[in-house]
Amino acid sequence: MSKKNLISITDFSKEEYLKIMELSSQFEENPSQSLLKGKVIATLFFEPSTRTRLSFETAINRLGGKIIGFSDSNSSSVSKGETLHDTIKMVSNYADLIIMRHPLEGSARYAAEVSDVPVINAGDGANQHPSQTLLDMYSIMKTQGRLDDINLFMVGDLKYGRTVHSLLMAMSQFKNPIFNFVAPPELAMPDEYKLYLSNKGIRYFEHLEFNDIINQADIIYMTRVQKERFIDPVEYEKVKNVYILKNEMLANTKPTVKILHPLPRINEIHTNVDSNPKAYYFTQARNGVFTRMAIISHLLNLR
Repeated sequence: MSKKNLISITDFSKEEYLKIMELSSQFEENPSQSLLKGKVIATLFFEPSTRTRLSFETAINRLGGKIIGFSDSNSSSVSKGETLHDTIKMVSNYADLIIMRHPLEGSARYAAEVSDVPVINAGDGANQHPSQTLLDMYSIMKTQGRLDDINLFMVGDLKYGRTVHSLLMAMSQFKNPIFNFVAPPELAMPDEYKLYLSNKGIRYFEHLEFNDIINQADIIYMTRVQKERFIDPVEYEKVKNVYILKNEMLANTKPTVKILHPLPRINEIHTNVDSNPKAYYFTQARNGVFTRMAIISHLLNLR
């Protein structure tokens, strides 16, 4: 049987999304299992990460597996000039599955082509972040009780934000989604994604402000403006604080609305929102452990 990878969110079908949701729920109910006993998982983080790396490593530990890898490419042979090809070929000799984050778009797909074992994309530049998308979907399912008929507000950096790109692709597979894109022109959702929605007949709207319309939202998905994606620091300074969600702005929103954020947060969600029951971003991060347990188990055919 050929190996299964998770590089793009489109590598999974709608049926697999639902299977991951079901498995995530099962792992949340019973998080300590030994499905990975005797297995070695490699975590290769060529780019800094806190939540993604630690939640993957927690998931592996919860499943009874062993971890090898690095969290800084400077501590690997990459610093000596080793190519990505050779790193992946070497590591796939040692591990049963590779989890990789890399700053270059397309790097994860290339790694999957080179590797002899399954590869999970933990983020490749501004391209995709599929495991984040699956935990976002699990968070939506848990809080809204459905994945159909969701009015999803995406706010902030929609140009470079790989999490919103993946989430858009996944949620478009369900019935009657509505997307509201809130971004300055410099950070607008790329045309390719808007064309994708148009071709599927899915409604989307673009806004420069969102104070007067967030009462329509089921999910408010905030994103940070990513300084590391800007070549010109002046351009970053112009847009870095363009949207700040404050507690008073939530007064007339739906009682069931939830605020998601892939984290880390900078200034885009005021700390006075944290105590509001509509804030869900810290629980969302916790959901990542169960979702990543589900992804690993699915790719290795353990469940």
